[in-house]
Amino acid sequence: MIEQRILPAVKNMKDFEKLLESDTNYIVLLDTRIALLKSLVRYSKKTEKKVFVHTDLIQGLKTDEYGMEFLGQEVKPDGIISTRASVIQQAKKYKMTAIQRMFLIDSHAIDHNLKLIRKTKPDYVELLPGVLPEQITAIKEAVGIPIIAGGLIRNHQEVDQAIEAGATAISTSRSDLWDF
Repeated sequence: MIEQRILPAVKNMKDFEKLLESDTNYIVLLDTRIALLKSLVRYSKKTEKKVFVHTDLIQGLKTDEYGMEFLGQEVKPDGIISTRASVIQQAKKYKMTAIQRMFLIDSHAIDHNLKLIRKTKPDYVELLPGVLPEQITAIKEAVGIPIIAGGLIRNHQEVDQAIEAGATAISTSRSDLWDF
């Protein structure tokens, strides 16, 4: 279970290094290259950070069965984030925390994603955008899976609103919201 309100999502090395020295227990890796991935995870674990990798954004990583085998056996992150049901299923096979990302585009997309989530049973669902408190509440009730709110959260008031609506945590790349 994630025991931290803010999950910092890293897009660059400067922020990554800052997080290694911070009090955060978690780091979400976004927008990196496959050649750097193993060393980034290793450095994070040396500082006792749990690492979630956003598989859909790793340059050079094909998220098929073999790409997931590489992640699960070689890179060994604590968890993954993906929009793809097959990736969620593979992550569970390798005992990684599986976070299924869901975009709140329209009612058809929500219905389709709810069916996928019920089938794949991820450990968490990440909702984007995370600034829709009533959707956080409704989806948490519909699937019974902890919710992470992400995307378009710009200030501490919106963080509080998402948490009050039932989100377990907030994922954000906005370093001004990383208060550990």
